[in-house]
Amino acid sequence: MTKVQRHYELLRPLDGTLLKRISDAHGIYGFQRIEVAPSLDKILVEYDASRLTRGGVEAKLHGAGIPVKPV
Repeated sequence: MTKVQRHYELLRPLDGTLLKRISDAHGIYGFQRIEVAPSLDKILVEYDASRLTRGGVEAKLHGAGIPVKPV
């Protein structure tokens, strides 16, 4: 297992719906951890690089309804 951490900027303000989607994304295959930054405008995603590529992580986040861009 190769753990990788990537930071992403949220493309819309954090609200209850987006927070729920981030919480639900913890169950996505290959994701190890998702953490909201104290500023509430970024997230940290830790994932298993042997299971997901960088593009795959972004696709999974967008598919889960979490609009992000890499920082």
